[in-house]
Amino acid sequence: MIKTKMTEMLGIEYPILQGGMGWLGLAELVAAVSNAGGLGVLGSVTHPDPEKLRQEIRKVKELTDKPFGVNITMLPALRELPNDGFVQVVCEEGVPVVETSAGRPEKYVEPLKNAGVKLIHKVGSVRHALNAQKIGCDAVEVVGFESGGFPLPDDVTLWNLIPRIVDAVDIPVSAAGGTTDYRQLTAALALGASSVTCGTLFMATQECIAHPNLKQRLLQATECDTVMIQRTINNQNRVFKNETALKILEMEARKASFEELIPLISGERGRKVYLEGDADYGTVPCGQGVGLIKDIPTAKEVIDRMVTGAEQLLKRLSS
Repeated sequence: MIKTKMTEMLGIEYPILQGGMGWLGLAELVAAVSNAGGLGVLGSVTHPDPEKLRQEIRKVKELTDKPFGVNITMLPALRELPNDGFVQVVCEEGVPVVETSAGRPEKYVEPLKNAGVKLIHKVGSVRHALNAQKIGCDAVEVVGFESGGFPLPDDVTLWNLIPRIVDAVDIPVSAAGGTTDYRQLTAALALGASSVTCGTLFMATQECIAHPNLKQRLLQATECDTVMIQRTINNQNRVFKNETALKILEMEARKASFEELIPLISGERGRKVYLEGDADYGTVPCGQGVGLIKDIPTAKEVIDRMVTGAEQLLKRLSS
């Protein structure tokens, strides 16, 4: 049994968190992760309004009695996100955990604390981690350069970020970025993290609604099959290396404007990849750990493998 500050704070069995993935972090996957002893996290950005999020939260509650969370993203978006309403619904529905991404979550600290909700904020630097602790966040997720999605432009790896941030703050730290394997879980714990946060790994599970065509592409990928796009518009994003991503890189190389990039980087195109299966049609956030994904297991199998492997490795190391 691997017990840490994070498992104790969140009331979960194992130190494995599922990242709140837009379009993919739905009730079936979230409940499967939580039932397996981790923390499943709903992606609020998937839902057009707070009431739709409320329906999805209630669906999770029908599928599990274990703790779960909701992600609130403050990343730049092509539509205005009703985050105030999302947070209100989270509080009203008694969701135990919120994961916030990017931006500044100050305005949500008091209402979440008053509702007894634990707040985990994603950070990519020591400075941001210290600020999260100062404003009252209960934990931080450290996002390394390897991560799918939006790591900071500092380009610092998780290997270096974890010990720096663990030394700087007193609150629990989760390690996010390219983590798909029990050896990486063990390494993160050895560096002082209290859990790992996985996104790409759970995209390749049976409960995830991502199209089988995309899952097969992930199985064929190596650690070299991701690229960083949107650097030229100061919103860098690590995505799966497909035709759309390479087209965006070509456009950025010739200094294309934000307006020119919009048709290719829109979330709607990514959503079609997930649902319709043309794995080249849009961008798909993807971490460098994709090269370690070799099959499409259930969420329970993912967690069992990581925990069993880590326990055996820790025992071997200690002997």
